[in-house]
Amino acid sequence: MPRKSKPGSDYPPDWSAIAKQVKDEAGWRCVRCGHPHDPQSGHCLTVHHLTMDKADCRWWNLAALCARCHLSIQAKVVMERPWMLAHSEWFRPYVAGYYAHQHGLPDDRESVLARLDELIALGQGAEVVA
Repeated sequence: MPRKSKPGSDYPPDWSAIAKQVKDEAGWRCVRCGHPHDPQSGHCLTVHHLTMDKADCRWWNLAALCARCHLSIQAKVVMERPWMLAHSEWFRPYVAGYYAHQHGLPDDRESVLARLDELIALGQGAEVVA
């Protein structure tokens, strides 16, 4: 469920707790490259909003990424863009959650993971039965 932002901020008031939870769930490793949180080596773990909407804190919109991966994908990942090629393994659950949400289907993690391939096919133009 998206949380409301506090006035004057794009982030929700409990952003610190949300970001920590995302990092905890990722085992304090980048979900893209797998590198552990290590600020001295340039692998400081951050949380990226894949849709770029900082008020949207649904699980599929928040990826724990090291600073290097965050900077690498920030301008390249556009969730609403049609994807004709296979998605990267790390990205599949997130984009499937996005597709589920866009099509009015359950977008909780358990439901999305159970229908991962079907939802990704939906995002690539296939028909899916609700």
